[in-house]
Amino acid sequence: VQLQASGGGLVQAGGSLRLSCAASGSTMSSFVMGWYRQAPGKQREMVAVISSGGTTTYGVSVEGRSAISRHNAKNTVFLQMNSLKPEDTAVYYCAAAPNGAGSYDYWGQGTEVTVSS
Repeated sequence: VQLQASGGGLVQAGGSLRLSCAASGSTMSSFVMGWYRQAPGKQREMVAVISSGGTTTYGVSVEGRSAISRHNAKNTVFLQMNSLKPEDTAVYYCAAAPNGAGSYDYWGQGTEVTVSS
């Protein structure tokens, strides 16, 4: 399974971005899919996770400002982020867990998000 993340960039505080993660090599419809991020000098943290059935979970730092969704027919998962803050600056990675959450076997290359104040 290959994951290709895209959609990152430079945005002003208060702005929005929509990240995409396209999967290839396998159908992702049965996978748990997640978005994680890592800022310089910090540990990787969970941003959002979506189950195969569409149940979503969000990290505390983004809850209420972000929405994860999936389009199984397009083999793509999305992360809509609104009201962005400078502390959202990080490299964002998508990940796939064929065997359930907590077992991410596949990771994308990351897409960088920079939020200016």
